[in-house]
Amino acid sequence: GNRMKIVVITGSHHKNGTSAHLAAAFIRGAEETGHEVCRFDAAFRQVHPCIACETCHNTDRGCAFADDMKTLYPELLAADAVAFATPIYYYAMNAQIRAVIDRFYACDAQLHHNKKTALLVTMADNTMESAAGAIASFQGMAKFLDWDIAGMVIGADCMDVPALERTDYEEQAYQLGKQI
Repeated sequence: GNRMKIVVITGSHHKNGTSAHLAAAFIRGAEETGHEVCRFDAAFRQVHPCIACETCHNTDRGCAFADDMKTLYPELLAADAVAFATPIYYYAMNAQIRAVIDRFYACDAQLHHNKKTALLVTMADNTMESAAGAIASFQGMAKFLDWDIAGMVIGADCMDVPALERTDYEEQAYQLGKQI
């Protein structure tokens, strides 16, 4: 396929945790295929939660908050694909990655169409119910933005990296990175 620009957004504060491992495997697959990857680690950036002030939609100033989203917006707009890597906290994506996604609002008109997307999830629980909220949120966002879902890796029963390494989830993430 063509060389794509891919943005990978991570949520976890654990630099070497389970979802970080899935992100790294995905990125390795994408880069080996010749894609260009921009990684944005939400937990280590300043991202103010959206407050629905409507500055972005009612003025020409863009978002009211001048934080690290300023570096992400141009990458997002130029991206052919956007992948999300998050742990599950209380049946959902974690707050750090949610804050980034909510801030898509400032440029959602320009984000519509012509992108692929992927979801990489890890959780200690072993029931799909625990990931259902994150999956529903991801699928709803993709539908709203008219993005094509390239795939999902749902890493259940992954309390820690040794548990993850007993599964094929990293291989799944790697293959998804190659195939996106």
